[in-house]
Amino acid sequence: MANDYPKLNVPPALKERMIEIARHLRTDQTPSEDILWQALRNRRLNGWKFRRQFPLGAFVLDFYCAEARLAIEVDGPIHLQQIEADLIRQSLIEELGIRFVRVTAEQVERDLPHVLKRICDALEIR
Repeated sequence: MANDYPKLNVPPALKERMIEIARHLRTDQTPSEDILWQALRNRRLNGWKFRRQFPLGAFVLDFYCAEARLAIEVDGPIHLQQIEADLIRQSLIEELGIRFVRVTAEQVERDLPHVLKRICDALEIR
């Protein structure tokens, strides 16, 4: 994976730490992440393969489709307190050619079909 993103070469210790964090996040998903994962897993969304809590350099993406280079971020209430940090993080990752779809936890929980349509629309633009 690191060879796919040479700008994200991180020290081995940090890489291992990010893998540990991603594993922990997979076992401690939020309800909205679980809802979205059930819709994305096993190529359920038009055959696209998604990974959840995907470590990428010093970051962990909520969901990632490598083939489309598309990240899906589910923003819960905590993100209201870190808007600037999220935008900086997103900008750094976008420099690698990865596109983002940001949705709120509320959108996932209240209108999953609309969220899935937004993701499908982004997948079709490559």
